[in-house]
Amino acid sequence: MNIVKATLTVGSFTAISRVLGFVRDLLIAAVLGAGAAADAFFVSFKLANLLRRLFAEGAFNAAFVPLFARALEGEGEEEARRFAEEALAVMTAVLLVVVLVAEIAMPWLVRGLAPGFEPAGERYGLAVELSRITFPYLMLISLAALFSGVLNSLGRFAAAAIAPIILNVVLITTLLLASLHPATPAHALAWGVSVAGVLQLAWVAVAARRNGMGLKLRRPRMTPRLKRLFQLMLPGAIGSGVYQINLIVDTWFASLLPVGAVSYLFYADRLNQLPLGIIGVAIGTALLPMLSRQLRVSDFANASRTQNRAIEIGLLFTLPAAAGLIVLAEPIIAVLFERGAFGPAETAATAGALVAFSIGLPAYVLIKVLAPGFFAREDTATPVKVAALCLVANVLLILLLIGPLRHVGIALATALSNCLNVACLAWILQRRGHLHIDERLRRIVPRIVVATVAMALILVAARLGLDFLPAALRLMAAIASGGLCFILACHWTGAADFAELRRMVSRRRPAAEPGA
Repeated sequence: MNIVKATLTVGSFTAISRVLGFVRDLLIAAVLGAGAAADAFFVSFKLANLLRRLFAEGAFNAAFVPLFARALEGEGEEEARRFAEEALAVMTAVLLVVVLVAEIAMPWLVRGLAPGFEPAGERYGLAVELSRITFPYLMLISLAALFSGVLNSLGRFAAAAIAPIILNVVLITTLLLASLHPATPAHALAWGVSVAGVLQLAWVAVAARRNGMGLKLRRPRMTPRLKRLFQLMLPGAIGSGVYQINLIVDTWFASLLPVGAVSYLFYADRLNQLPLGIIGVAIGTALLPMLSRQLRVSDFANASRTQNRAIEIGLLFTLPAAAGLIVLAEPIIAVLFERGAFGPAETAATAGALVAFSIGLPAYVLIKVLAPGFFAREDTATPVKVAALCLVANVLLILLLIGPLRHVGIALATALSNCLNVACLAWILQRRGHLHIDERLRRIVPRIVVATVAMALILVAARLGLDFLPAALRLMAAIASGGLCFILACHWTGAADFAELRRMVSRRRPAAEPGA
């Protein structure tokens, strides 16, 4: 496995998924609008997704992958398979109980998640009905996360990265055929969510079998390894909860500002999440199993090299992305959103939030790079403690900045708290002797910064000098010229060796790697 090829594999499929997600959202807006049915569906989808984020993906993967990699490297493929089957059995049993209890308690769950929905109103009844349809998705996608962890540990990143695309393709297809449903398009969409969960689980299960890791369903029983798995999962789930609390805190403060503040932050964050999701998720997904396997066999030199290259790749992509969003924030918002009720004032307000969010973009991605350094060593508690500290810092920064900067202060506080987070993680790793910045990284980072500054200057010049073009063409020309400038500057300064990158992407994995 190499970090460049794995990151590009996951990143490319994640990018496709994000683009399809935008198409999905546009179709939902066209089909459901912003009425009672849309509100009810979003609540139903959010309920299953909230629990998925808390437990299934982040917390489970952070705990499962290092333990599975340890079994794979230290005890062999059969013991690793046994551990995965034990986890599958217990997860299936627990999730079945959770889904059954939730189906019965759904009226109370919806009431807690959407207290503004009046029990006698249309939205409440519809939300309960739709939530009962979508909630099994939690079980399906949680089991899919287990198979994805197995595949990633084997160095097979593509199959797991394709799974989210399946969800968006199914939902887009459902929306196009929604008028055929006898009830409402919202019902069709809710059923589409559960169908997508079945297909995602089937996809990764078949992929695991094809890679020699087919799993059988055993009788569930709690083994020492599973106890260790749940011990590691608990801090991860708490950490995900801290992140969700952070979002609630931001929304709570924004709701105290004049009308529109919540929307400005939402639209800005949607754009900021695009590079975050593609780059951050890709690097984090690729890095964790690699570090886990290298550390398991005490290959500390390669583990350090892998982490350094991950930092290098993260900065190579996120520094220019952040600079581009900062310089082109207003034209990007104008081209994408400025129509109808969204006028120039809304564009300027949203652009301010996007600039503030973008300042923390490199830091957020570096958190995804450094956190696996803890998870691979079976330490899920330290990142949670750091996240809790940064939550307090976020609140204090909002209180300091919201007065003079309004909603932009909230976005800037989030960005600065991310910077504090990555600084704490790096300091702790370095203090423990787990982070050693090598000579190559010291040499390349300043060159990436120089290339990014050159690109930013070209973007400013293009934005000012091409004002005779229509807005959309001017934006595309600026992005194209800035991108070309960055590539040339990286080549001239030696910030990136594109021939080396091409060789690493095309390099075949050694036959000796298990399951690779």
